[in-house]
Amino acid sequence: MRIAVLGGSFNPLHIGHAMLADSVINELGYDKVIFVPAYNPPHKTLSQNIPAEHRLKMVELFCATDKKHFIAEACEIKRQGISYTVDTLKYLTQKYQSKLEGKLSFIMGDEVASEFHKWKDPDVISSLADLIITHRYPDESYIKDNSHKNNPTGDYTGEYPLAFDPVNFKYPCVYLKDPLLPVSSTDIRTRVAEKKSFKYLLPSVVYEYILKHNLYRELNNESSKDYL
Repeated sequence: MRIAVLGGSFNPLHIGHAMLADSVINELGYDKVIFVPAYNPPHKTLSQNIPAEHRLKMVELFCATDKKHFIAEACEIKRQGISYTVDTLKYLTQKYQSKLEGKLSFIMGDEVASEFHKWKDPDVISSLADLIITHRYPDESYIKDNSHKNNPTGDYTGEYPLAFDPVNFKYPCVYLKDPLLPVSSTDIRTRVAEKKSFKYLLPSVVYEYILKHNLYRELNNESSKDYL
């Protein structure tokens, strides 16, 4: 079985994530994509402090819509602490070793691949998993001043200011050049808080969950009185 891993904050999971996973299944011939929501990403602080349990539940609800291809994995949230990819890949390699065909693959956008050398043990990550890098549109909602963006930490520059150079990338990888949908979690959080339309930027089960639990309603740390 060919298995790819898609990690992220999923704050919230949106149709861009869904399309990326579907592209890996249908265009690259993978059997499964494992979605792994981070507990505490090492390279950014999460906007609006949505509990990890909510982010995990949204991932679980989406994966349940296509159990044949998608798996929700809670290992980073159960492990807590800083969510290092190298630890997750070691865990998943052992968990699925009897089913794996070759190595796991790890999916990441080119905006974070440009700083992959700053990750914990990038050489080990590359030895544990084949890298799949996908091109993404620049996230204008991230670039502009916005209270709903995730902020880089440590020596990370941030997601979109750096250009990815696939020719000089140090590690073997498959590069998906066609850009995926220009959808971002930052924009969705902003739309919810500003009472703008966001329904069709999300899988329906995620949209309904956000409505049910009144997520992302705060703007500049003040609660909105009304809702969509």
